Amino acid sequence: MVPVLVILGWQWASSTGAISPSILPPPSKVLATADQLWTAGELQKHLTVSLRRILIGFSLGASIGLVLGFVVGLSRIAEGLVDRTLQMLRALPHLALVPLLIAAFGIGELPKVVLVTLGVIFPVYLNTVAGIRTVDPKLVQLGESYGLGRGARIRDIIVPGAMPMILTGIRYALGVAWLTLVIAETIATSEGIGFLAQNGRDMLRNDRIVLAILLYAVAGLLADQITRLIEARVLRWNPHYQGGNR
Repeated sequence: MVPVLVILGWQWASSTGAISPSILPPPSKVLATADQLWTAGELQKHLTVSLRRILIGFSLGASIGLVLGFVVGLSRIAEGLVDRTLQMLRALPHLALVPLLIAAFGIGELPKVVLVTLGVIFPVYLNTVAGIRTVDPKLVQLGESYGLGRGARIRDIIVPGAMPMILTGIRYALGVAWLTLVIAETIATSEGIGFLAQNGRDMLRNDRIVLAILLYAVAGLLADQITRLIEARVLRWNPHYQGGNR
């Protein structure tokens, strides 16, 4: 009910002049703009481009983060060799690399995908390592005493035990991915939801800017809900994820 009440209050405030429509257009105006852009085929194009960037960047970043997280989480030697270097890289604000990436790769798709990838790697990596390290060692020892090999212990004990933290990292990384894309698409681009906002600013069309913000919000919400559904299915053995407790 809260989003509905917010939209109703927003419509009332804009219609009565409590909020200047030139600053914050009413939802009816934003909806009309969305319908106009959809009819022209422009909105679908921007949505498709942004979703493609997110899917590619997130898939690459999550895969790299998972691999590094499992390697470091399962091996003290790998931790000594890799973790400190990764922590140094994590301290660098990846959005500050925008000028360098544009200078190196131009204004095409690659800089935007690389930025999203960099934003996703570290949340997934840190939560994967933390999840593996929080698995009860007694469970691992119990599996070993029952004759489970290393691969079986990882598959049947460590992965399920670490999965809540891993999925939390993935949910957080999705938010970072969309935040990164917002910045990437407002700099040197001609397509995407961010370009729609930038174009609205150039044309003094606040309805387009608000529409872009709402599209980002809805996309982030849908991504989070999909992750929750995956959590409920993958962690159905966990009582905290049963019976609608999430």
